[in-house]
Amino acid sequence: MASSGSRIITIDGPAGAGKTSVSRRAAGRLGLAYLDTGAMFRALALALGPGGHALPQADIRARLGAMTFALAGSGADTVLLVDGAPLPDAARTEEVGGWASNLAVLPVVRESLRQAQQALGRSADLLAEGRDMGTVVFPGASCKIFLTASPEVRATRRVRQLAALGKPADYEEILAAIRRRDDQDQNRATAPLIPAADALVIDTSELTEDAVVERIVAAATA
Repeated sequence: MASSGSRIITIDGPAGAGKTSVSRRAAGRLGLAYLDTGAMFRALALALGPGGHALPQADIRARLGAMTFALAGSGADTVLLVDGAPLPDAARTEEVGGWASNLAVLPVVRESLRQAQQALGRSADLLAEGRDMGTVVFPGASCKIFLTASPEVRATRRVRQLAALGKPADYEEILAAIRRRDDQDQNRATAPLIPAADALVIDTSELTEDAVVERIVAAATA
């Protein structure tokens, strides 16, 4: 857990609920560093490759032990440094996201990254975004938010994001991938994706990004 002097805001929710964009903006509004914990899983996934989850636990543990994480900057401009460098764009693909989801079910991965995330929380006031920030990593956070949206809305958003980047996107394939990740995240034995008992749940399906940011800021400053 964060030290008693740290201010921690957590934002959890499934893939495509709009966490990243609103978390960055809310962190800037609140004057907090932004921690994208999903990027930490993606960094490991990229390092291990497509079959990383099937490697011997000792190999995964060794790779994790050799990785370093740090934060540079604050607010929307916060950068997660992995081994001293920003996370490469290759880690942001749908494919690597799938690899990361496979790794996320492994207790050795979640425990190692939980310790790394808590260490970052001891070093700075944070807005931490992820899947189990309010339930497992920072249960003593001063404000907990859980964002959700229907799978169909989340798939549509992802298609638009990819189109804006000039990348091809198949709606049905993305919708199927989101449903698979939801099932895996919600039903894993270790740290399943659920709202904290004291979290504010916000369904973003019919809300603008501005409206979601305003609700988060209002809750965090209440």
